[in-house]
Formats: sequence, structure tokens, C-alpha cells
Amino acid sequence: MPANLDPIQDRLRATLPEARVQATAVPGLRDLHLALINADFSTAPLAPETMRAVIANPAYWAFCWGSGLATAIWLQAEPQLVTGKVVADIGCGSGIVAIAASLAGAREVFACDIDEDALLATQINAELNGCEVKLCQHVSELPEHLDQVWMADVLYDRSNLPLIQKVKDRAQSVFISDSRVSDVEDPEFEIIHQAEALTFPNLGEFDEFRQVRFFHCQR
Repeated sequence: MPANLDPIQDRLRATLPEARVQATAVPGLRDLHLALINADFSTAPLAPETMRAVIANPAYWAFCWGSGLATAIWLQAEPQLVTGKVVADIGCGSGIVAIAASLAGAREVFACDIDEDALLATQINAELNGCEVKLCQHVSELPEHLDQVWMADVLYDRSNLPLIQKVKDRAQSVFISDSRVSDVEDPEFEIIHQAEALTFPNLGEFDEFRQVRFFHCQR
């Protein structure tokens, strides 16, 4: 694992001074490692100034969120879903889905996130796993014609719903995985798969978010 974790460590400590980044094997996945927040990070209430920093710049990328984990597990089990395809991971966070798609044999993989720290984390995590992903900050920067788009743990904020139409305009096939929504409010999608997973490290996530639904639209 030759990747240098110092740059992303600095980004994490700017928000959470007591936290550290660790390269760790992700449970449920074979031979896949991510640089994530230390699992023994305290779940005690944060100091007011730290809480303000977290609200201003949340380090979502320091966790492997449950829907992304469930997606990566599915891709390891069913690599033919992405093999040979041009794939984009929207709202990539730690990069787990993009990395899993690359390792499963996708021809070309793009990872997109508006958070520059998430893109840095994705780059470092791709290096940890010896794979290549192309980074972009906005959907408009993606190729106009993609085989697939994957969106994991993006619709927790309902203001992100317009992303669905944006990616449908660029991809033949769109997969949405989420444990926090039961309806994506688009009749072209159907539930094609369900799985159970919790965010890792799990710093107190409720079991109600264990069930991950996979919605699919084929154009």
C-alpha cells in the first residue's frame, strides 16, 4: 500500500483534530482497503468549536457508508454488472463504488463529487487498491455518453433529487442504492436488489438504516 495518507490526514484533522486516518480492510469485501477515520474515534459529544467545523465541512469521505459498502459487495459478487463498461460513481465520497467497479473490470471509471476532499480521498484510496479512476467535481464534466451511473448514499438530502435527471441524460443505465429512502420519485426506476450493510466504521448508526434498496433505470 504505497499511497501517502498525509494529505487526507491533514484534511480530516482540520475538521476533527483528534481523529486520524487509517488504511484498513473493509469488512465484507475481499482485498479492498480504504483510508478511513479510526474506528475507535470517540462517540462522545463534540466540543462546540469542533461541532461547528463538522457542520461547515463534514468529512463524509472518512466513512464507508452502508449503501456504498452494499454496492461494492454486490459488484464483487456480480462483476459482470460493470465488466467492460464506462461507469461513473456520483457523490463518490471515499470512492468505494468507483474502486469496486474498477476492480470488477469496468473499462473506464469516473468518480464525481463536489467536495474536493472527497476527490482527494478517492484518489488516495484508488492508489491503495492499485486501480485507476478519473476524478471530476461536477456531473457536467462527465462524458456525454456513459454506460452506467451509480449513486450510493446521495439522496439522504432530497435536494439532490434533480441529479437523477441529470445522470439519466448521460447514461444508458442508472443504479441508485440508498438505505434512507424508499422511493426515488421517478416511475422509470424499479427496485432490483436489496441488501444489508451498515456504515464502516460504525460510530453509532441506527439499525433502521441497515436495509439498502437498489433502484434501477434502463434507458
